[in-house]
Amino acid sequence: MNEPLRTGFAEPDAPVRSKRLAPITVMLGSLMVLFPVISTIPWMPPFGLMVLLGWRLLRPDVFKVWVAVPLGLFDDLLSGQPLGSAMLLWTTCFLAIEVLDSRLVWRDFWQDWLLATGAIGFCLIAGRLIASPLGAHVDTVLLLQLALSVALYPLISRMCAAIDQRGRP
Repeated sequence: MNEPLRTGFAEPDAPVRSKRLAPITVMLGSLMVLFPVISTIPWMPPFGLMVLLGWRLLRPDVFKVWVAVPLGLFDDLLSGQPLGSAMLLWTTCFLAIEVLDSRLVWRDFWQDWLLATGAIGFCLIAGRLIASPLGAHVDTVLLLQLALSVALYPLISRMCAAIDQRGRP
């Protein structure tokens, strides 16, 4: 009786199963850094961030804005970045997406891909500035990592959509 009136245009709430699976998939994405890959350059994309952005851009009601802090802490503890860098950068991306969501009337997949590209690029470049000295020659590798991340984002977004579909009754 106290429930708000639903119209045909209202977005339904996220299912409880999707709300539980979303943080778990982000943490599994952060755990990808533990996958044994032998390489001389850091080319693996930030899977935790990509899954977080995939969920945020697909279903804005799954995560609150503050959830980027504990998930960023989990990623910082695993990735070896300075403690607090992912917490700060992921929260900044979340807040920027919230502001853009309030300004945009509607979004399609291309705009989501562009938002994710900007957020991933921001996090990678700012993480490079935080973690390594300015004289380090890692910019070419950073571009490779960014290109791979941007190319893999549609796959990550599709994976989040498939998990969300399985979570619905």
